[in-house]
Amino acid sequence: SREHAESDGARSVAIDRQEKFSLMINEEDHLRIQVMHSGLALDTAWQRINEIDDMVEEKMTFAFHPRLGYLTACPTNVGTGMRVSVMLHLPALVITRQIEKVFRSLQKISLAVRGLYGEGSQAMGDFYQISNQITLGRSEQELIEQVNDVVPVLIDYERKARQFLIRESEKDLHDRVSRAFGILCTAQTISSEETMHLLSSVRMGINLGLIENLEIPMVNQLFIHTQPAHLQKLRGSELDTANRNIERAHYLKNHLRKAREPGDDDVEKN
Repeated sequence: SREHAESDGARSVAIDRQEKFSLMINEEDHLRIQVMHSGLALDTAWQRINEIDDMVEEKMTFAFHPRLGYLTACPTNVGTGMRVSVMLHLPALVITRQIEKVFRSLQKISLAVRGLYGEGSQAMGDFYQISNQITLGRSEQELIEQVNDVVPVLIDYERKARQFLIRESEKDLHDRVSRAFGILCTAQTISSEETMHLLSSVRMGINLGLIENLEIPMVNQLFIHTQPAHLQKLRGSELDTANRNIERAHYLKNHLRKAREPGDDDVEKN
């Protein structure tokens, strides 16, 4: 987290080579363990984190109460101390203005909705983090099963919203995707916020067959590599905001030049 990176005092972070496992020392809690997997692989992630937790517990004594469970800095984490989270891309639900209704339904079953970087962050690029809100009185398996049950329903809502847009507003949808793709390919300077917003439309456009020669994994990479710190790391030097925006536009053009929208060949021939 930003707070962890900027705070003073004895603190650290460890990340494995595959970037699937991380361990934060002296962030909000003394110790936080995180395991990430692509897809809805919560059981796989839980198996791995349970193994790591057992290894750590051989060397350390955790604050544990017989009735309450694990004691944490934030009361909402008391109990299992486990947060089960899934990141979802939900642009069609945002466009059709159904997203708030979905959020209210999730809150009723004790699921929290956060932005791209977790608590207190904005939902940049229409990415939302869905996770359990409380851990007290529920087992790890119950928390996993709840999220496992809810996520496919949310994905189905998003798919239906996309089909609705195609059926009822195809021209507007195609225009939205085309404009986003065009700006990303031609901009001379562009902020990270605008990039995330436009890439969201492009990502949806790929899924709906509106853009060819570009795959979702590449767009996912662009989401990450155009962030301020990643961009400066790739460039090998620190950049102020204005130069970051110029470098970002250049990076996007280089990686999107081979993609095209369906029908581009016909336009060129005419």
